[in-house]
Amino acid sequence: MDFTFTEEQQQLRRSVREFAKGEIAPHVMEWDEASHFPMEIIPKLGEMGLLGVIFPEEYGGAGLGYIEYVIAIEELARVDGSVGLIVAAHNSLCSNHIYKFGTVGQKQKYLSPLAQGKKIGAWSLTEPEAGSDAGGTRTTARRDGNSWVLNGAKTFTTNGHYADFCVAMAVTDKSKGSHGISAFILEKGMAGFKPGKKENKLGMRASDTSEVIFRDCRVPSENLLGPEGEGFTGSLKILDGGRISIAALALGMAEGALEAAVSYAKQRKQFGQAISEFQAIQFKLADMATEVEAARLLVYQAAWLADRRDVRFTRESSMAKLFASEVAVRVANECVQVHGGYGFIKDYPAEKYYRDVKLCTIGEGTSEIQRLVIARQLLGKK
Repeated sequence: MDFTFTEEQQQLRRSVREFAKGEIAPHVMEWDEASHFPMEIIPKLGEMGLLGVIFPEEYGGAGLGYIEYVIAIEELARVDGSVGLIVAAHNSLCSNHIYKFGTVGQKQKYLSPLAQGKKIGAWSLTEPEAGSDAGGTRTTARRDGNSWVLNGAKTFTTNGHYADFCVAMAVTDKSKGSHGISAFILEKGMAGFKPGKKENKLGMRASDTSEVIFRDCRVPSENLLGPEGEGFTGSLKILDGGRISIAALALGMAEGALEAAVSYAKQRKQFGQAISEFQAIQFKLADMATEVEAARLLVYQAAWLADRRDVRFTRESSMAKLFASEVAVRVANECVQVHGGYGFIKDYPAEKYYRDVKLCTIGEGTSEIQRLVIARQLLGKK
């Protein structure tokens, strides 16, 4: 067992950390309070290869693996979970679905500009009546000559207002249940395809979350992504990798909250000494650090397995996502507690970590769904 990182991986961590500190940190609260999508840093993320981390160089990607991907998301999320989420949804959902199931032509046309950071991607599965029950999709697609005509709406689509390309699921044969759901690639500007309501969120406010709407949206037949009827089963495979990115997102925010708590505990004085001298605070910090380290091991184990490419990692990715996200919530909560009253005001980072981390227990499969996935794997159930 080798727990060390290569020099290249360590350099990547340093580069992303420096970028996050210099380009993101000064604007975190400004973007958060304005719900501002930081389009101005997208070209820089692209130049660093962070919008195509896990894709081959032949398609414009960085040609790296999931270990490097986790490093990048972790370091971005330490500073701002919103930016980490933008990058995660772009990479592991939209772009990865095209990479895993697209034709060579689709990859050249759509994946290459996504991986280069020239275009932004979104991925639409969830609907108002199809959340954890994603197989209950109601958006429809019917054949009409050389096109498919989509009607319906999606919700909770990350990057929805700003995406140039969107991978969306729609029912093509209702009689086949989940095996009658297909995936399609849509482009901004297609008639009948538009973003809807932009959600006003508790946290992750600089990350865009919105509806996307299809009204007699005509999509060329060649934009069917993967075999007809296999969109839902393909989505489940994409979510295996997506859950690693959410686990990394949670890990990064947990680290940021722990660092904020340690820093504040050293500075804040009560009863004539720093509160870090009190055993009650020391025990909190020790428990926080221990849980963060345990989460780190689960997250990087899942990433390591994903890089093997010949093994299934459904259980491990769900375990990483479940544990890291719930650890992040606990650590952020304790970070606020260590800060006391100052943890409740926006002059300190504690309250933002507290607001942001909760999404990780919900997005890309709730904690309850993760437990269901893990249990089914353990019991050998489909």
